[in-house]
Amino acid sequence: MSKATQDPKRYNHSSNTPFSRVLEKEISRRSLLKNGAGLAALTMMGGFGLSACSDDNDSDNSDEGQALSTRLGFESIAGSRTDAVSVPPGYSAQVLAPWGTPLNSSAAAWQDDGSNSAEDQLNAVGMHHDGMRFFPLNDSSTDGLLCINHEYIDQNALHPTGPTRDESSGLRTVAEEIRKEIYAHGVTVVRIQKSAGRWSVVTDDEHNRRITGASECDIAGPLAGHADLITPYSPNGLLARGTLNNCGNGYTPWGTYLTCEENWPGYFCNHGTMSEAQQRIGLSSEPTRYGWEELAGDASETDDEFGRFNVTPLGSDATADYRNEANGHGYVVEIDPYDPTSRVVKRSALGRFRHESVAAALPIAGKPLVFYSGHDSRFEYVYKFVSAADWDPTDADRSDRMAVGAKYLDEGTLYVARFDEGGTGQWLPLTPASPTTDGGTLADTFADQAAIILNTCGAADLVGATPMDRPEWIAVDPLSGDVYATMTNNTARTGDDADNGVNAANPRLDNAYGHIIRWRDDADDATAMSWDFVVFGAPDDADAGTNLSGLTALNQFASPDGLVFDDRGILWIQTDNGAEAVTEDTNDQILLVIPAELVDSGNDTALINADNQHILRRFFVGPNGCEVTGLAYTPDNLNFFANIQHPANWPYSDDAAEATPDGTSVRPRAATVAISKDDGGEVGL
Repeated sequence: MSKATQDPKRYNHSSNTPFSRVLEKEISRRSLLKNGAGLAALTMMGGFGLSACSDDNDSDNSDEGQALSTRLGFESIAGSRTDAVSVPPGYSAQVLAPWGTPLNSSAAAWQDDGSNSAEDQLNAVGMHHDGMRFFPLNDSSTDGLLCINHEYIDQNALHPTGPTRDESSGLRTVAEEIRKEIYAHGVTVVRIQKSAGRWSVVTDDEHNRRITGASECDIAGPLAGHADLITPYSPNGLLARGTLNNCGNGYTPWGTYLTCEENWPGYFCNHGTMSEAQQRIGLSSEPTRYGWEELAGDASETDDEFGRFNVTPLGSDATADYRNEANGHGYVVEIDPYDPTSRVVKRSALGRFRHESVAAALPIAGKPLVFYSGHDSRFEYVYKFVSAADWDPTDADRSDRMAVGAKYLDEGTLYVARFDEGGTGQWLPLTPASPTTDGGTLADTFADQAAIILNTCGAADLVGATPMDRPEWIAVDPLSGDVYATMTNNTARTGDDADNGVNAANPRLDNAYGHIIRWRDDADDATAMSWDFVVFGAPDDADAGTNLSGLTALNQFASPDGLVFDDRGILWIQTDNGAEAVTEDTNDQILLVIPAELVDSGNDTALINADNQHILRRFFVGPNGCEVTGLAYTPDNLNFFANIQHPANWPYSDDAAEATPDGTSVRPRAATVAISKDDGGEVGL
């Protein structure tokens, strides 16, 4: 999630045990483990990292870690604060598919004065790139489809002089500007090809497609056809309009793209009495983020395209107003990139909240599929969905991919995580029969499963889930199946009252730097897991009580956000830093580490620590003002793609590493950066 869209307000006011309370006792437990007590118990719970130890029991762990570190084929690069990207020597970085790039002949070329029309934007790459995935065509690594999320917009860059407002009222006045903003949201599917070492967009390709904030989407799963989805536009409750604030992403074993709706509540307003579910998710009576509802009733408006963002009950029932419009948002959305005629589907069974990303566990034939997702907000939760259907590997080759999605994503059990002491945890089911902490069941509060989904986080409050520090991206290790998740930060963790605890996921108040955790589900019990710590963000000059992973100037970071494993088991960590102690030295960045090469030495706090931190290496730094978001790669690992969101004064040329000259201003454009090795080798090795 971009810092620009973060909602700092706390919406979880439950008294569930905060993660910091668990951590305090866990630190004490691990001190015992370091001295030998309880090691057998840790191994039985999963023994994270122990499988990576040498077969030679006499070897020294720190020496072994040093030797294994050579498998990353680059040295950590220095931090950077320039209007350019930085990559290691021997690498090149190309600007690809920046905002406004035409997808077809219906869009005019991008204009650097912001004068492109709404129709141009509807047929061009969207704004503020985020999560993405490369889908090869004919198994090619030089020809494929790039699916790109577009999280939000910059109105000042999108329009020549920003949004037009009435001087006296301050309200929006130009409908075409609002349409352009709505069209700049959503997802882009674009065909790209590589020739003579350069990537390019294939204009007018049949696969090129925009799913925007106005695109019609189907609702599937428990909420399909539900009374709380009825609107004047969809009187049967089966349709939603648009997908908004698309942040992280995921993909399925059958070849579809999953995009996640994150900070969507800010697009809607309710000036009347809000429901409990609306209050819990963060809807407001305040004006919306961009003021789209202000042009309701405009002479050019069709199908209440602007008025629908005002969800105040105004009529006699849901067919007379848009009280339920926001209920069509907050989901994991499935898209088939290979079939441009296919419908876009919101899979409600995976829960309704501020989804940051979604990650599929390693599929096992004859076992249910599992998908994980985090709710990116302070004191919120981690979730998983377990399909009712068992995985059939032949479904991976079916051409009716959306039907396969319905098979696995529309029926199943949604769980929320409780992280217990001793490195164990429980997945708590969110079903009507689920027990609540007050001795009742969810059926005492919710009429049915659809009602639980509609207020997923409210149900999670009642069963006793563990409040976390802004769970963002989740990634699954392709070698071990372990699940990794970023906890970006939580500066509201003050310890002033019982709900706040004393710390987030380490023994420090005011978690400004964030951390990464991991867990392993029990192979035989879907409700059991074991968990551990991976790394703690910190500035390199912080004291030992803060810099628990012993980071140096070459790998210091804060606010871990994007998290992706490539197929080789390399973990790519992207940051959305808001901590001045780090930003004064470097812009947002990507760090690489190979978890399978790390040896768990029984350190008190994290897998990455002062003894082996050199294995965590800075690979990429973005330009000034940006967030580095999203990651994709080609099947041969020769090409990697990272997104640059909201740069300050970039890009200057197609060479992403060419700095904008001093004194030169460019209209900033979010863009994908294609990264390759000059010698044609695998990226990162």
